[in-house]
Amino acid sequence: MIASAPASPPHRDADGPRVRSRRGPSASLQASVLALNRNFTAVQVISAKRAFCLIYKELAEVVHVENNQFCSYDFSGWLELCQLKLEMGEKADHEDWIQAVNFEIQVPRVIRLTSYDRIPQSTVKFNRRNIFLRDGHRCQYCGKRYSTPRLSLDHVMPKSRGGGETWENIVCACLKCNVQKGGRTPAEAGMKLLNKPVKPKRSPLLVRQLTLRKYECWQHFLPQSSE
Repeated sequence: MIASAPASPPHRDADGPRVRSRRGPSASLQASVLALNRNFTAVQVISAKRAFCLIYKELAEVVHVENNQFCSYDFSGWLELCQLKLEMGEKADHEDWIQAVNFEIQVPRVIRLTSYDRIPQSTVKFNRRNIFLRDGHRCQYCGKRYSTPRLSLDHVMPKSRGGGETWENIVCACLKCNVQKGGRTPAEAGMKLLNKPVKPKRSPLLVRQLTLRKYECWQHFLPQSSE
């Protein structure tokens, strides 16, 4: 761990360093960071702003993955590494950087909570956003993709006939197909489901993030999924 302080100390306040994103007040600060417990088990995904607060208060450390090697850094060590990276001109397009008052720092992708050892329950929240993400914002009847305002939720087995609010009975549907199906089953309406609805084994949002290059290092800390 690099422990030496930077030549020009950052301006800090009680909650941590005062930082702002070059891409606006919320872009890089809202980038996702994977938080691990003390035993390197994935706990949750948090914002970069929250991650920096934890690192600054010494409640967490940065876990940097490079060439399949893990290195841990406290705030000063991570800042020094970032300054060296800037001097070497090694910033990459897929990285998120934040401009503070008198220094620039990279958003870490992974942090480890130094005193938290609980193992989280592996549950996926049943809500509108996750259903849309599970189905890829694609109507499960016509197969076309739509923006969120043009999508609705449809009960495969109509609610009026005992259909429940479950992963296996709710699908993403465009407004036109939802109206066309009405209070009937797909077979009765002469419509066919694109995919059989099932409960995801992993958060749909997490699955989508793992397809992005900047979050590929998370794979080292997440259990393999058969999806």
